[in-house]
Amino acid sequence: MLYNLLFGLADVFTPFNLFRYLTFRTGGAVLTSLVISFVFFPRLIAWLKRKQGEGQPIRADGPESHFKKKGTPTMGGLMILIAMTVSTLLWADVTNAYIWIVLLVTIGYGLIGFGDDYLKLTKRNTKGLSGRFRLGWEITIGLVASALIMWVSAPPLSGGVAVPFVKDFLVQLSWFFVPFGAFIMVGASNSVNLTDGLDGLAIVPTMIAAGCFALISYLSGNAIFANYLQIHHVPGSGELTVFCGALVGAGIGFLWYNAPPAMVFMGDTGSLSLGGALGAVSVVTKHEIVLAIIGGLFVLETVSVIVQVASFKLTGKRVFRMAPLHHHFEKKGWAEPTVVIRFWIIASILALVGLSTLKLR
Repeated sequence: MLYNLLFGLADVFTPFNLFRYLTFRTGGAVLTSLVISFVFFPRLIAWLKRKQGEGQPIRADGPESHFKKKGTPTMGGLMILIAMTVSTLLWADVTNAYIWIVLLVTIGYGLIGFGDDYLKLTKRNTKGLSGRFRLGWEITIGLVASALIMWVSAPPLSGGVAVPFVKDFLVQLSWFFVPFGAFIMVGASNSVNLTDGLDGLAIVPTMIAAGCFALISYLSGNAIFANYLQIHHVPGSGELTVFCGALVGAGIGFLWYNAPPAMVFMGDTGSLSLGGALGAVSVVTKHEIVLAIIGGLFVLETVSVIVQVASFKLTGKRVFRMAPLHHHFEKKGWAEPTVVIRFWIIASILALVGLSTLKLR
């Protein structure tokens, strides 16, 4: 909204031309969401403490070190959502359809997570919404968003999926692109949700992935850069750079209060919405497969749960001491900060590998 106002002024006053630049507006989005977080997060945390009392329920079968976290409020993802949404609307071009589609997924998944967190708090258990209900709404939102992306995108991009390392080639899925896109969004959302189990563990890899996709959005939205790197040019996707910047800024603000020992947890409100946002951006920019590399840590966490459940059902034995994977290392005696920092390192390495595909294909 601010962008649209200043863009109009730029036609009259030359100094306002600065606001035409995507890089400048992305920087503005980062700083705006960061300031919003620092100003309002302390008030939100105090309010959540008053309302939640005992805070987020702690798993009885979880690592023993987690019991000392009793009383820590959850739903910190609310502030992330507010900061990134307000910042995006201020600095992005609100006439861009992709901005609204990604916000639809982000806010929609955030509302599902909010309902899940609310039930956990009111029922004082770790179950929340039924898996079928939650998954049903996640799929519905994903299908709607994928259909809108397909409708907005021009052929052959509309129903195509890019393959890393293969130049000028799209796997044409036609209308099967809609369930494929929904699968990416739902998968990314729940993968981040599974990773969110230790102080600061999920938010840093999410910011790393968002930073990578800020670059990917910028490059894929620019015809010259896209042609040079031999990636698919997606007209209009450059505006998602601003959205990703807002996500990074809000993430930094959240990490300030979520760093060990955490003053607040993001809860499903944050993890579902952030994962859904990354999934939606990857679908728009035609980098769905690259997301699996950049967000490889989330994939590892998800696979560890799948392997654990499958092994126990088939053989009655567990592969890991506890799933997701970060709990396995806690059970092995690793200190929580050690697990978190080493996982951050893994996430950073995987992000670099993912970005290397931009020039290798």
